[in-house]
Amino acid sequence: LLDDIVLTHSLFLPTERFLQQLHQQYPWGAVGGRRGGIGGAGLRRKRAVLAVLLHFLETYKGLLQEEESAGKVIKELYLLIMKDTSLYHDLEDEILKLHQLVETVELKVADETPPPNKQVKPLFRHFRRIDSCLQTRVAFRGSDEIFCRVYMPDHSYVTIRSRLSASVQDILASVTEKLQYSEEQSAREDALILVTMASSGEKVVLQPSEECVFTTLGINSHLFACTRDTFDSLVPLPEEIQVVPGDTEIHRAEPEEIANHLTAFHWELFRCIHELEFVDYVFHGERGRRETANLELLLQRCSEVQHWVGTELLLCEALGKRAHLLKKLIKIAAICKQNQDMLSFYAIIIGLNNAAISRLRLTWEKLPGKFKNLFRKFENLTDPCRNHKTYREVLAKMKPPLIPFVPLILKDLTFLHEGSKTLLDGLVNVEKLHCIAEKVRTIRKYRSRPLC
Repeated sequence: LLDDIVLTHSLFLPTERFLQQLHQQYPWGAVGGRRGGIGGAGLRRKRAVLAVLLHFLETYKGLLQEEESAGKVIKELYLLIMKDTSLYHDLEDEILKLHQLVETVELKVADETPPPNKQVKPLFRHFRRIDSCLQTRVAFRGSDEIFCRVYMPDHSYVTIRSRLSASVQDILASVTEKLQYSEEQSAREDALILVTMASSGEKVVLQPSEECVFTTLGINSHLFACTRDTFDSLVPLPEEIQVVPGDTEIHRAEPEEIANHLTAFHWELFRCIHELEFVDYVFHGERGRRETANLELLLQRCSEVQHWVGTELLLCEALGKRAHLLKKLIKIAAICKQNQDMLSFYAIIIGLNNAAISRLRLTWEKLPGKFKNLFRKFENLTDPCRNHKTYREVLAKMKPPLIPFVPLILKDLTFLHEGSKTLLDGLVNVEKLHCIAEKVRTIRKYRSRPLC
């Protein structure tokens, strides 16, 4: 029950209020004892507050660094506990653990100055694919600074340095500074607006209050800054990288090598996702997503693999070479399944089920019968019928470490969210929160062992 409450409290009580309630529940000084002793009721209350606080800190850890107000409340509560010397004899182990956790979390307070020379992390998907190999596989936090390109109507661009959690207003301020717009010009009707544009030409104007826009871009989307007068004239970017048909490493690399690289890469991305990002992604979408940058990157990676599979096949002009590549991709999917990387497996099979690939009749006819049968088995495994029953049965037999098909977890959480209310007659729906926490705990289980 304690884990359920800690994992899901943000659905019915914001973090800051949750911690304030905890602070108020901590009894000041000694209760019912003599010479600084603690009475039974007071000790139980203190022990309960400590248990909740320890579990909260252990679960949230680095996420608390982004919430200055929460950090302040925790520090106040921590100092209060440390001053209560009467606790040391009865709760010595809990106090020691609390001290270690607070040191590990390194909480911020609003008036503290940020450390100098903070390292800037390039967000790999916003640069050319040739730069993606330079991306460090580390967890992203809202306060991390990144580089990002913002394009102009003429397809020139400025590279800005910004926080990952920056609002649209902050991004436009950085772009305006780079372009040396005057304050008078910015205040007039020709002030800049921020637009996301997909390669299909679809345009969406972002509102000034929106945050974390870097993590919500599609794989073929870019940020544009323009005035309202030039909005209608915006056109998608031309291809940045010209690909020569057949000139690709996939034809020369072994299937085992490609599959192992996919698994290692996706494991690092999956390992960086905090389990609470799943809750924030599903339940806080309407209020602006916080702390979901790592989850967004993994979801986008899944889409990239699907498009990569289809693109590589369609770039092959020779029939024999295309059939050989199709065979190799099915073999890669089989090895990914063997590696328990169900994310890569699903992405490859979905990519091969694309309508443009399914229409390659001559290519499929040239595929050996063994691989045709293998692909049919894989199609049955990814069949969504009966709520992905076959996939769930296979997944239940796997032991950690494994990489699940993450979009299905988000689908389950969305179903739980929309299927029942969080509050009923002013009371918290504990059964709903328990189901959500159980689903989130599966993430913990999948990562309980390191990937070899």
